[in-house]
Amino acid sequence: MNQEVIKLENIKRFFKIGDVEVQALRGVNLIINKGEYVALMGPSGSGKSTLMNLLGCLDTPSAGKYWLSGQDVSQMDDDELAEIRNKEIGFVFQTFNLLPRSTALDNVALPLVYAGFSRTERNERALKTLESVGLADRTDHKPNELSGGQRQRVAIARALINNPSIILADEPTGNLDTKTSYEIMELMEKIHEEGNTVIIVTHEEDIARRAHRIVRLRDGVVESDTLVKPL
Repeated sequence: MNQEVIKLENIKRFFKIGDVEVQALRGVNLIINKGEYVALMGPSGSGKSTLMNLLGCLDTPSAGKYWLSGQDVSQMDDDELAEIRNKEIGFVFQTFNLLPRSTALDNVALPLVYAGFSRTERNERALKTLESVGLADRTDHKPNELSGGQRQRVAIARALINNPSIILADEPTGNLDTKTSYEIMELMEKIHEEGNTVIIVTHEEDIARRAHRIVRLRDGVVESDTLVKPL
């Protein structure tokens, strides 16, 4: 039996800009099961960034229900959402979002500071996670001493450090050349094969086709939901 990690029921999100109400999401229904590898696609203005912010518990819906790992997160306050984010979601961003003055090891260990781990435990886990993304020899390097691909690997290691139920990647190859993009996507595939649920937001068709399922948004609704590869 499939285990639901994400369940969205008639999710709507409205924004007020002056006197105008913008409807970013107009009733999204979506189920993502544990261990799936899903690409979210859509043209500019389709609602995919708004949906990603909701999935990542960075925002709450104007209407509808969102269950994450069985918990209704649609009505949670900011503190509750922050706790859920730290436990359940690992983020990977296009711009890496690394602390420039911190080493790769300290960047990866950062989420464990908030989780209350001792320095020794943090460093042990961070080192192990950096090894898993092929960066055991770069632990003491700062972001400006790393290539773009290496920085993204550090960001991926940081996303993995808390053993989250979901890895949420927003245009993870957007700032990388073609060869490095494919290396990062191979790493994402390896992470998925190890049992993680992976959701990747992209506008690149060839990147999306490496996922197992493509969900396309248009005008704030799901336009299509296609299985690319059998599970």
